[in-house]
Formats: sequence, C-alpha cells, structure tokens
Amino acid sequence: MATYKDNVMEIKRLKTNPRMSQAVVYGGLLTTAGQVAKITAGGSVAEQAQEILSEIEALLAAAGTDKSKLLTAQIWLSDINDFSEFNTVWDAWVTPGASPTRACVESKLVVPALKVEIAVTAAVE
Repeated sequence: MATYKDNVMEIKRLKTNPRMSQAVVYGGLLTTAGQVAKITAGGSVAEQAQEILSEIEALLAAAGTDKSKLLTAQIWLSDINDFSEFNTVWDAWVTPGASPTRACVESKLVVPALKVEIAVTAAVE
C-alpha cells in the first residue's frame, strides 16, 4: 500500500502499479477502479460477478470497511441481456438494508471474455 500525507489528510492507495491503483482511500471514502474477472474471465456473468464481488470485499477489508458501508456502485455489462443473471448474484451479495445507489449500463468492455465490470465507493470510518 502506498500512502501520501499532506497537511490535512492521508491518501492511501491499495494494490498500486505504475498505471493505476485498485483502490484509493481519502477523506473517509474508498473508491475502487473497475474490477473485472481474472480467474473466471470467459465464464458466465454469474461466475464473473461472484469473483469480482469477492475481490471488492477484499479491497474493502484492506481499507478497514465492508460492503455494509457501500455508497454507490457502477456496473458495466457487455450484454444488457445478462441484467437478470447479474442481479441474482448482486441481490444475494449486497447487505440487506444497506443497498448503495447504483448505475448499470451496457458497454463494450476492453477484453471480449469479460462480461461485467464493477466499481464502488464506500465509507471508511
């Protein structure tokens, strides 16, 4: 984890490489980069979503927060016809009573084997 501290607040960067960080914590918020499947790429939307949501949980935990603190989620599906299949996984995963705001759109993803990408913002205490 890379950190930067200015006169006011500290910026924490998680899983950083020369191009990007997978998550950044600043001012009581965590934002993630778009998370995609690595192991299940090419698999079903449900398989990819489960892998991605597990990775998001790990990023949240590394920042000292959890999915009950989600504020917003951005979801990109390569085929909007997978909306229902995705929602089955999402609905089982999200903390009851703590659903974030959400946008879900169809979008061509950078790798054809990818069917879903998810980015979230969460509160960090």
